[in-house]
Amino acid sequence: MQPRHFFQTLFGVAVGCLLLAGNASPADKSSAERGRDIMFHKALTPSVWTLKSLDELWKVWGLSSRPENYQQALRERYGLHTAPFDNGGRPLGILEAPRFPLGKGIINNCLLCHAGSVAGQTIIGAPNSTLDLQTFFEDLTAADGYPWNLPFQFSYVRGTIDAVNPSVYLTQFRDAELNVQKPRPLPFSRNVCSDPPAWWLLKKKKTRDWSGLISARSTRVDMVNLFTPLNSGDYIKKQEQAFADISAFLLSIEAPKYPFAIDATLAAHGKGVFKESCARCHGSYGPEGHYPNKIVPLEEIGTDPVLQESVTPQFVEIFNQSWLAREIGEDGKPIQATHHKGYQAPPLDGIWATAPYLHNSSAPTVYHVLNSKARPQFFTRSYRTGKEDYDPVKLGWKITVMNKGADAKSPGYERRKIYDTTRPGQSNGGHTFGDELTEEERMAVIEYLKTL
Repeated sequence: MQPRHFFQTLFGVAVGCLLLAGNASPADKSSAERGRDIMFHKALTPSVWTLKSLDELWKVWGLSSRPENYQQALRERYGLHTAPFDNGGRPLGILEAPRFPLGKGIINNCLLCHAGSVAGQTIIGAPNSTLDLQTFFEDLTAADGYPWNLPFQFSYVRGTIDAVNPSVYLTQFRDAELNVQKPRPLPFSRNVCSDPPAWWLLKKKKTRDWSGLISARSTRVDMVNLFTPLNSGDYIKKQEQAFADISAFLLSIEAPKYPFAIDATLAAHGKGVFKESCARCHGSYGPEGHYPNKIVPLEEIGTDPVLQESVTPQFVEIFNQSWLAREIGEDGKPIQATHHKGYQAPPLDGIWATAPYLHNSSAPTVYHVLNSKARPQFFTRSYRTGKEDYDPVKLGWKITVMNKGADAKSPGYERRKIYDTTRPGQSNGGHTFGDELTEEERMAVIEYLKTL
């Protein structure tokens, strides 16, 4: 392993959910309230970048002077959003944190990927569908003059993330008791594209993530994000209560209500169509609703297999041998990970706010989910998130269909703006279950989904 790989790990670059330890939260607050305070204001690991890096990104852009509208330019370039709380003027998902060995710097936390703006409103727990995580991390690193040499990418197309390989990378440096060790080689995957599932869905799920890897009640699974070698194994274990509070906060989040008008008559018709065509996998809704928590085999769902295949049996075995998998569940047994060969059909509450769709964001609207023949091969969009950028008819983002993919010689920042479904990990095939619906039935189902 090259020394600079370890250098990057030492400063925690490979994490997407880093939180900071502060003073204990007041005892009179609920667990969910304490978790919200941690998520919004605290951190549990040292900073990655200097304080000045965020303010000097314009130099990496090749400009001769700082733009007057710098904060807006910052948000638009990387797909960042304004925090709906006091965040010290920083974009949502960026926190101030202690810097090793002295001083302060900045770190990203979960909200960078798990909060976004949709139809003009910021929604905590929604996937950040505009984020170019790869460019953002590359530019911050360049602004601080660090080398950039990791065995994986953070994202391959704008609005998606690699949710697997950062964890694989950090796990190399830990033994079963979470103590720092000489890195063991683990296989890495390429072309992993994941659309982060909405947080408000967790309360319905028994298992989480797209592959149903582990119980949705696991507290410890997210603690892999503390695996920077600057955190000792004992320190990581002591943060279990903080992560339990974070979990309680996530389970307290409710699905956002659809902000536009709904045709009640059409929605009522769509409810019946949905019950006949979709409820078997996605469940029913209302007071008597039931979610089946179904993991659909790859050969049945037919969607791109790269994300599922990136979770290897070897990684699952290492996880299950570690302290992380000794957490006792409600059934009195350790919460272990399971390698599934399929994808979990999610609940659809608040689906209007989670575009694009399918696990890899290859379907820009719900209409395209329900009509596989209409899915574009190449498309882009403005990556703005106002009401004028939202498509309330097809339910998702307005797009521009392209004749071809991005030029291979163009910068990664430009390439990632165009979704190319011919590339590995970005296929828009599969989930053809809506193809047999009539156009009228399809639009009725869409109208019903707005009510969830």
